[in-house]
Amino acid sequence: MPKVTIKTLKQANRAKSANTPQTIKESSKPYSANTKQTKQKDDGSRHFGPKFNKELGQHILTNPLVSQSIVDKAGVKQTDVVLEVGPGTGNLTVRILAAAKKVIACEADPRLAAELTKRVSETEYSRRLEILNGDVMLHDPLPFFDVCISNTPYQISSPLTFKLLMHKPTFRCAVLMFQREFALRLIARPGDSLYCRLSVNVQLYSKVTHVMKVGKNNFKPPPK
Repeated sequence: MPKVTIKTLKQANRAKSANTPQTIKESSKPYSANTKQTKQKDDGSRHFGPKFNKELGQHILTNPLVSQSIVDKAGVKQTDVVLEVGPGTGNLTVRILAAAKKVIACEADPRLAAELTKRVSETEYSRRLEILNGDVMLHDPLPFFDVCISNTPYQISSPLTFKLLMHKPTFRCAVLMFQREFALRLIARPGDSLYCRLSVNVQLYSKVTHVMKVGKNNFKPPPK
């Protein structure tokens, strides 16, 4: 079976990372389909929607420079179908939509799914966005996709990784955001202190690389 490419992003323990662009502050105004915001260019930096639930692993990426870097590192093409797991309010989604043929966004929280739908509804991207409601782990099989991008809820880091690895047909690439320790286990090599069964199994089916460290101040609310 051909190996897929998994590129990991790890959330840094420090507030800022030397490899992470400065955070661009989000707007405090909620999104409304009736405001002039719908006519403005969406740069992926504004805050949309309801309060976030930390217990569900909801840490929304708010830095548009980081979002764009993720899309670039995924190598998204205009012919690609992209599966996004955990789109939240769509800060990363709008960047993917600008580069891809189609985005299938799987969101477990119906409130956030509604906000994402509203955010995109009056834009040129609306016909290229499909939303899968519910837990991604309960969607079996997943629809066809070329690339997967995920700001992964920490509770499903391992299950999602193996669900993707078992997916058929094989996709080209996945760029997955994980907490630091989990990401380090994925890329650990024989002899490393973190080398474990997870490292062995994931590397058996995929080529794993670490491509980016993202500081906690790039999220709302910031992860601990």
